[in-house]
Amino acid sequence: MPSVLEKKCLEKGLKMTEQRRVIARVLSNADDHPDVEALFARAVEIDNNISIATVYRTVKLFEDAHIIERHDFGDGRARYEEMPAEHHDHLIDLRSGKVVEFTNADIEKLQEKIARELGYKLVDHRLELFCVPLDDKAS
Repeated sequence: MPSVLEKKCLEKGLKMTEQRRVIARVLSNADDHPDVEALFARAVEIDNNISIATVYRTVKLFEDAHIIERHDFGDGRARYEEMPAEHHDHLIDLRSGKVVEFTNADIEKLQEKIARELGYKLVDHRLELFCVPLDDKAS
């Protein structure tokens, strides 16, 4: 059974080799925002013939086709997720690296209001909140 990401690749007309299918499945099954090294580690568990270069090329191909989205959460690593069906924002815990996806209607309205007040129509945005836990003594 093809993963959601595999189906999106086929809809976009991408040639799907077995290694690309494995990488697509790994990305579809990810409940985090893995970087290339994490994708590689997960993919080789399924097919040990996959090279890190293949993962890099495949991620670039998927990104260029707008099938996955690239994020920079300030840790020096590009992280990836399936292109979301619905908009969401991210909160990044700077201590643990955990990424929390969230939506907030008030924030969405405020962003539209700000754009309008400045004479613009908001067409897209990305919000990333970099945080530490409230009980963090080091902050």
